[in-house]
Amino acid sequence: MAMIEFVRNYSDRSTDRGYQFEFRCDHCHSGYMSSYKASAIGAAGSVLEAASNIFGSVFGSARETAYDIQRAIGGKAHDSALQEAVTEVKQKFSRCQRCGKWVCNDVCWNARAQQCTGCTPKYEQEIISQRTQAQLQASQQQLQEKAMSTDYVSGIDMRPDVQIEFNHGNAEIEGHDVRQLPSSANQAKTAAVAACTACNAPLTGGKFCGECGAPVARACPACGVSASPTAKFCNDCGTKL
Repeated sequence: MAMIEFVRNYSDRSTDRGYQFEFRCDHCHSGYMSSYKASAIGAAGSVLEAASNIFGSVFGSARETAYDIQRAIGGKAHDSALQEAVTEVKQKFSRCQRCGKWVCNDVCWNARAQQCTGCTPKYEQEIISQRTQAQLQASQQQLQEKAMSTDYVSGIDMRPDVQIEFNHGNAEIEGHDVRQLPSSANQAKTAAVAACTACNAPLTGGKFCGECGAPVARACPACGVSASPTAKFCNDCGTKL
């Protein structure tokens, strides 16, 4: 019998009843099973097995004996069955002339290049894969740039003497949400009370303007909004003055 040329990844699923073989792709390892072919010796094994059931231990090893007989004197039949299985399944595979692997036609064979996809990937699939990877990398880069351009901490007062409390997950400074206290707004409000509201002269301290004698407006210690000299509470945040 001629030599059998086929995949290296195959399994003999034959039993004492018949022959069957499984062939697998060298690349993705998916496989195909050949058609089952009954063995003539297997019929004798069935007779011996039936006798074993009737007469007990006298033929206790009948099944194993039938399989041993098949392997010993049925070698030619076994090889013939393998040759038929190869002929049946071989059309599902192609051999790459570059690496020598037998690969399945449905997934791992590039018919245009006449090579396996391991040696020459399919152009369309490679383009789709590369495009997906590029889109993923671009999305990640844009997310990083967006995060870098977002200001998360400008409104947080980092002075060590400020008491920070947490209420339902939001940081608060003396009862006020940190997000409501941007530094630019505080500076503007503080600057607003640095001059007399009556004559606009610079204030140097005290309860009255040194230029015109008008009562000096007070600044809320919590939010910086100016308040009248007689006010007891800030009209912006409600803090006691």
